[in-house]
Amino acid sequence: MQQESARTGSRRFYENQVAALIKERFTRYESRIAVGIAGEGSDCFGYDDFMSRDHDFGTGVCLWLTDDAMDEFGEELAAAYDELVATLPGANLTSRLAERRGVMTVHDFYSGILGIDCDTAHCTISDKDWQALDHSCLATAVNGEIFKDDEGELSRFRRLLLQYYPDHIWRIRIANELHRFSAAMQVNYARCMTRGDIVAARLCHMEGLKSAMELFFLMKREYPPYYKWTYRRLAELDENGAFLEAIREFSRPGCEEKAWEGRIYEADRLNRDDQLVCLAEIIASHIVDMMNIHGLIHRHDPYLELYVDEVLRR
Repeated sequence: MQQESARTGSRRFYENQVAALIKERFTRYESRIAVGIAGEGSDCFGYDDFMSRDHDFGTGVCLWLTDDAMDEFGEELAAAYDELVATLPGANLTSRLAERRGVMTVHDFYSGILGIDCDTAHCTISDKDWQALDHSCLATAVNGEIFKDDEGELSRFRRLLLQYYPDHIWRIRIANELHRFSAAMQVNYARCMTRGDIVAARLCHMEGLKSAMELFFLMKREYPPYYKWTYRRLAELDENGAFLEAIREFSRPGCEEKAWEGRIYEADRLNRDDQLVCLAEIIASHIVDMMNIHGLIHRHDPYLELYVDEVLRR
């Protein structure tokens, strides 16, 4: 029989035991306690499997409070929750997982994940903070499932993040990744291969792979998760699978040294004897098509550096 996911088990734990604990011992505060499972961990993304269970795996939920509620009854609630978890057979809570579950403030939850001082009470994020935020941290902040949130501070800030980057921040991020991909795979890779610097060329390849996937998520207006789950999430989002296939093929080849033997560097001429060069152009063409769909550009040249200023101007 297939084992249930940790997320499903956490919901069942909430419905069968945590909800009863809150109702019986914290009746007057019931509407002030938000409950769910979100944040760090494959279980919050629904990506946990048998291999995930060798670390940071176990039963638990998050109980979120406002700062005022934490001061008022947070310590008592935390003690009661910890006591409940301790009675569970096979709860398997490591110290690291215990820190991700249990009682916490809404402010500390979001601030800890995003690495900024989040104004969850007023539900605002400054432009400076938007620009500093890491894509994968944002995905971590809005994953999982909220079971209950009567007061709404947690959900309001979650909705703010789910609305995605403000338009001008979105464009800046797109421009940055266009430049990064183009510099890595449409300029520097050929330079490095011509010089015979295979290590630097391989770094260009990896930089291009990362930027290509970042651009896909920017076009989908969705935050990519932690790098080891990025391709998996991309596969879930790519409706026709064309970009997914191009990324898979692009990830496979090594640097083809023979294709560059005796070759002189020419900035305006692609070396189509190297499979990576050809695949990079296919990926760039997909990205250009997506930018046209969004109305960000109105041209089809696959050289991505051409569009950096255009995306920012519009």
